[in-house]
Formats: sequence, structure tokens, C-alpha cells
Amino acid sequence: MASSGNFSTMNPLHYTSTNVQYSNGNLTFSPNSSWSETTFTRNNMVIPKDKKIYFEVYYKTQSGYYAMHGLSAVNATPTSAQSGSTGTIIIYNDSTRINGTRTDGVVTAASQGDVIGIAIDGSNNKVWFAVNNTWQISGDPANGTNEIGTITTNDTVGHDITAAFNQNSVSSLTVNFGQDSTFGGEITAGGNADGNGFGDFKYAPPTGFLALSSANLSVSADIDPAQTDDDYPSKQFDTVLYTGNASTNNISNLNFKPDLVWIKIRNTASNAVLVDSSRGTNKMVHPNHPQAEVTTANLTSFNSDGFSLDGTSDYQANYNGNSNTYVAWCWRANGGTEATNNDGTGTSYVQANQAAGFSITRYTGTGSALTVGHGLAQEPEFTIIKDRDASVNWIVYTKIIDGSLDYFFLNTTASKADSGLTGPNSSIWNFNSASSYSNTSSRNYIMYNWHSVEGYSKFGTYVGNYNTDGAFIYTGFRPRMLFVKRSDAVNSWFVWDTARTTSNKMNSYLYWDSSNAEETGYAIDVLSNGFKLRGQNNATNNSGGTFIYGAWGDVPFKYNNTF
Repeated sequence: MASSGNFSTMNPLHYTSTNVQYSNGNLTFSPNSSWSETTFTRNNMVIPKDKKIYFEVYYKTQSGYYAMHGLSAVNATPTSAQSGSTGTIIIYNDSTRINGTRTDGVVTAASQGDVIGIAIDGSNNKVWFAVNNTWQISGDPANGTNEIGTITTNDTVGHDITAAFNQNSVSSLTVNFGQDSTFGGEITAGGNADGNGFGDFKYAPPTGFLALSSANLSVSADIDPAQTDDDYPSKQFDTVLYTGNASTNNISNLNFKPDLVWIKIRNTASNAVLVDSSRGTNKMVHPNHPQAEVTTANLTSFNSDGFSLDGTSDYQANYNGNSNTYVAWCWRANGGTEATNNDGTGTSYVQANQAAGFSITRYTGTGSALTVGHGLAQEPEFTIIKDRDASVNWIVYTKIIDGSLDYFFLNTTASKADSGLTGPNSSIWNFNSASSYSNTSSRNYIMYNWHSVEGYSKFGTYVGNYNTDGAFIYTGFRPRMLFVKRSDAVNSWFVWDTARTTSNKMNSYLYWDSSNAEETGYAIDVLSNGFKLRGQNNATNNSGGTFIYGAWGDVPFKYNNTF
């Protein structure tokens, strides 16, 4: 039988406003003081959107029914100690809280010694509860009927869902995601596996419902190391370090031929450079500066395992200054081969990497309504555009904050603003008005588009807490490189990678918006399934502040590799 991998557990790295005591391999938990009124206790995996998941909760000890259990979107919180909010479905005593609305008497109140079954269909967020194997309100998860309710997800509360619990200090719960149907020896074993043969549950999971284990996690087949020899994550993106020599310098150790190379000097202040195979190796732009495109001969070729540099240009310090240290973030597109794209009203020239959710697009602005094909099979989540012909700001577009198209400037610290544009869909980018940054008449533009790929890349938001124990963000893979930008206030674009810092905590970062050398201070932990903010600061962890992030990985969480 195939390995079940690792089953989910509760997540002691998830911040709660009152300390939680964990035991039994992080499966038994109880607050050590009072109700946590601002955050739930959560588990360490999210519900896969293409899976149906079943798990169980055992009432180990209980006082006055003060235990709450259910599911929650990642940014949703209780509105008080006993109530959920939009993005949650929870049971408290004999009442339900469905997206913040309370309904009494629809479920049987659980007592000490009872086992609660929780089922969720990740494709539609329908939720069912059972008490000692009796599905409440005649629920039938196997047939998808009579659910307790449907969790509302949106860009504010988040689209990922976790298990969520809250109880007082004299209550104690034990959860079973498939590890142990005795709940640590408390009751007789059930011995029931899921449909894939994984897990040990007290009661049989409904037909079609699976244990929340790494073996059941989804990884895009296009980048799954178990299914492809050519397209796994480290052949899509990687970070390489090198030392400049002011002469011919061959940078290797990549597993692919790069199409986008973003180089930043580390040991002294100097502009970053960005070169791609669509514009050509001799066309350089500074991502931290509004300057127009420059022709230079510093990067001479993209190679099968890296790139080659020269040292004769006026810009050699940016690429290859003698004895300077550099980092290069490298993405693979389509080997420099472009296709003419006529999906929009304007012609674009695209090289796309569908497996990695990345495309490079060249187009010409019109100064009026314009659509151009971006070449991807789904809507981009993160887009960077530069006017090649003029000294104007780089513009970054995204909908991940609130569902509308917001913009930032890559080369400044400015907070987000509403673009007023329609933006992208699954085939085209809609510039439905003139923009001096992305659609000026007769100007030439370069556009980089990304969307999330399960097990490899992720774009999203988190809310800071200004606590040394900062937010935990689940990505579904070990990040190789990560950026963070506060969206609701002025602050820099911070970048970490595991090439420059090889152990936690990672406190060496660079800026995308500045020429500054590498600095230390703002720290994160890179984990097998995401990252954790460390430190009490406003730059990456302001209390109540909203931050956007993007991460590219090298090992999907399915394969249980740790940093």
C-alpha cells in the first residue's frame, strides 16, 4: 500500500491571542487561560479545493459545553468568544454559527466522551456535522445533501479553509485527521480507512471523503516531481548566487534555461537589473527605477543551466562588478520562443509556461481601450508592467486584496490604489482606458504575468498582528523565494530566499523598490508548508495591516521535505 504521508495536526505556529497548550503530538489542545476571542486554533493544512475531507473531534474534557469546533476561512475570526463570523461554520453547544448567523436547536449538543465527525466538500465549501456517527439535520455528505451550511469565502476572509477550534481553559479536545481512532488511548479503535486506504477513523468516512494527509494533497500534474522529469518546481524557478569578476562570467547550477533573470547586488547599494529572452539579452531595465529600457552587452546569453555575463559595459556594477556578490532570481518561460497572440483587440507577442503559470508578453499601447492576450490558461493574479520607452514607474496589478483590480508601483513604497481598469480574465488583459504606466499610445511595453500553481507558487494576503509570534501563512510548498508588501500603508517590497539564508530564522532581505544592499532585521521562518512572520514591526507585521505576498517553491508539501 502506498504511504499515507503525514496527517495534519494542529498548528502551534498559528498565533492565538491566548496561549494554547498542545499535547499528544499536537492533536490534543486546550487554552491555558480563557477563551481566545480574536483567533481560532487552527490546523497545519488547508482543505484542498478538489477534495472532500473528513476528520473527527473527541470531547476529552468539557465544562458547560464551552467548546466550539468547525471550519474557517484563513482570515476569518470569531466576532466574540462564542460566535463565528463570515467565512466560518462552527458548532457551539447545540447551536450553529453559519457565516456569523446563529441558529439554535438544529444539532445535538455534544457531551464529554462524544466523537464529532466533520465533513467538507472543498469544491463548494459545503459542511456537515455528525455526533457519534449520526449526521445532523439528516445530512448526507456522500450524496451532497442536507448540509449544515456553506462557508462564504471572498478576498477579505480568504479562500483557503482550515479546521478551527475554540474552547475555555477547562475544556480539552482531541482531533483525529486519520492518525489514531483511539484519540490517544481514550476510546476503542474504529479501524476505518478512507477510500484511498489511508487513515484510522472511529467511524467510516462518508463515501468519497478522504483523510487530510499529505498523500491526499493536490499537486499540479504539470509540476509534480512524481509525474514529470522535465517540469518540477526547481526546473521552473530557482535562485542562484555568484561573485562578479568584471570579465567573462558563466553563471550555472540552474536546472533549466532561464527566460527572466532578475539580478540584485548584495554587498553594496546599486540598481537591480532585469533581462528577459523576449526583449533580448542586451535589453536591460532597472526594476527599482523608472528609467526606460537601456541597451547594454552585460548579459551575453541564456544557457541551458544559467546565463553568461561580460564586464565591459557602463552597467557592469549592476551585473558583474569585480568581487561584488549577487543574487539572481530566475524563471523559465518558453525558451525565448514567442507566439503571436490575437486574442485581444491588439496584437501581443507571448512566450508562456502553462505548467508554471508564467508568461512574458510584449505589446504596444494605444492610449484608448485595448485588450491583449496574455497567453495563460487562467487569469493572472500578479502582473508587472514596464513602459520600455519612457522613464515612468513600473506598475503592479493584482485582484488578490479585495477582488477589484488594485495597483502598486514596483519601484516605490506607495500603498495600493484602485486602478479603475477591468484587468485580466482567463485569456486577455483589458486596458479599458489610457494609462501612462501601461497603455500610452505608441509606447512599447513588457508584461510579466503569474498565477498560483498548486504545490509550486502562491499569491495571497495576510493580516499582521504586531506580535513577536506573527502570522503563519500556508502555501502548500517550501518557499524558495518570497516577497511581502504592505498594501494599506507606505512600505517597501521585501524579498527573502533560501539561497542567501540557509536556516531559520531568515532575517536577510533585499528590497525590490530600492538600490540598497542586503539588510538584516525583519525575520521569517521558511517551513515545509509555508512561512511564519517573526518580529514586532510595522513593515511586515503591523497589527491589523493587510499585506500581499508571493512565493515560488522548490518542494511541494506533499513530499514532506523540511527546510
